[in-house]
Amino acid sequence: MTKKLFWEDPYLTECSAKAIEINGKKTKLNQTIFYAFSGGQQSDKGTIGGITVINAVKKGDREDIIDIEYGLEKEPDFDVGDEVIVKIDKQRRSRLRRLHSAAHIFYYFFIEKFGKQKIIGSNISEKKARVDFLFDHSLTDKLFALEKDINNFLKEGHEIITKPDSKKPDLRWWHCENWKMPCGGTHVKNTKEIGKIKLKRKNIGKGKERIEIYLGD
Repeated sequence: MTKKLFWEDPYLTECSAKAIEINGKKTKLNQTIFYAFSGGQQSDKGTIGGITVINAVKKGDREDIIDIEYGLEKEPDFDVGDEVIVKIDKQRRSRLRRLHSAAHIFYYFFIEKFGKQKIIGSNISEKKARVDFLFDHSLTDKLFALEKDINNFLKEGHEIITKPDSKKPDLRWWHCENWKMPCGGTHVKNTKEIGKIKLKRKNIGKGKERIEIYLGD
């Protein structure tokens, strides 16, 4: 079982951990701040024991306690039981936090204006977030007003809370005002941290809409 310190404090960028398993260039830790790709959010970038992490993969499913397995650039010079330092890219994590929370807030503003639509894809990267959904009409002429409403909401400073599910230990819930959704990603604590966002529509085919979300900075 990997203890996920990024749930307890998503602002941590360095921690110590013990290696609990090593298999060639792969390792598992007893605890970590290094997020593995899940729920559309890309993995962190960084090092374990000074070695660059190539990939991070979740092991298990929501019905089980999930481990995270890290693929390293080379075979580690540390052994099982050794303490190692885990470091992640601070700026990348900050942007992922802000964009992930912004994507959730966009989603709720969207369904309040246009009704609930079927989501067919999403992704949170360091550069942008995107949400894909089934929709019959272009949203190009609606984006300016939607962007303005979201930015007004962000600057008001609304609290964002993430907490565990009462029955499933590896399921998390994201809360902001009256909004709630299951999400195990990393998030800001207040909408003011997101700053201004920009919205952009991308054509991905008939009956589909993709809205990309960019940070104003």
